[in-house]
Amino acid sequence: MQSIESIADSPFSQNPNNSSSSSVNGLYGWLFECHGFWHNLALIIPSLLFALFLGFQAKKSFQKLSHGRSYIMISYYGSLWLVSLLNLAWCSLQAWECTPGKEMVWNILSLFTTSGMLFLEVSLVAFLLQGNYTSGLEALTRTFVVSGLIVGLDLLLKAIYLFGFGVPLFIDNTEHPHQVKWGLWVVHRLVLTAIYGFILFMYHSKWRERLPARPAFYKYVAIMFILNALALIACGLTGNGAGFGFWLYSATIVCYHALYLPLLYITFLADFFQEEDLHLENVYYSEMKDAGFFDTDWE
Repeated sequence: MQSIESIADSPFSQNPNNSSSSSVNGLYGWLFECHGFWHNLALIIPSLLFALFLGFQAKKSFQKLSHGRSYIMISYYGSLWLVSLLNLAWCSLQAWECTPGKEMVWNILSLFTTSGMLFLEVSLVAFLLQGNYTSGLEALTRTFVVSGLIVGLDLLLKAIYLFGFGVPLFIDNTEHPHQVKWGLWVVHRLVLTAIYGFILFMYHSKWRERLPARPAFYKYVAIMFILNALALIACGLTGNGAGFGFWLYSATIVCYHALYLPLLYITFLADFFQEEDLHLENVYYSEMKDAGFFDTDWE
């Protein structure tokens, strides 16, 4: 753990009198300093690949969304794009956390990135509790208003603690763990763990009919429950000064920022686009059949 802590606490060395040396040190520090090479690589590569995947699929996705005319899917896809770009920036700029003078910018970027991802989480939970896909404007408005209020309150509280009380929510220090910070993260993770645990309980109770009968949703909830439970344990251990707790917390953060958005896409949007593909194939087949393209098959 000493090697991990030394990597996490390494300062950036820059020479302002030598521009070429400064650029090399900056590139080296961006990849190797602060949290370390493998930590940064584990964040940057998955988030970059997912952003590229969204970019390559953008034209097809827009066509399918316009054809499906689902307000919820269109809004959720747009939100996913915005949050993916924020998350890519957050993953790529890990060096700011350890750079003197970048604390304010890093806190703002972290605040909006985590709030955007939490908005997607809360919205998806709201869709889950509605029982199935809905496309009405009223359902979209109700879901997004509730999600916006919850995330807005969470963002406001974090901003108060960050800029009002000076609690370093997004800057880690293994040598001097901030008790208030880790206490707040314990509460945050406890709430999320309880929500996902309650949904899992619903799947095994008489209320399971109110939830979507799709295995992907159940797997998503189970994964998020385990992840938040591990993060809850990690925050509690780190707040008490345990080095393993900080390592476990860092691992959950890497998994969340690197894999959550692809998991959400597979769970919520991939089936929608696949269903649209099948629908379009049926439409094209019907049009070709009406035009007589398959008449020769019967001769």
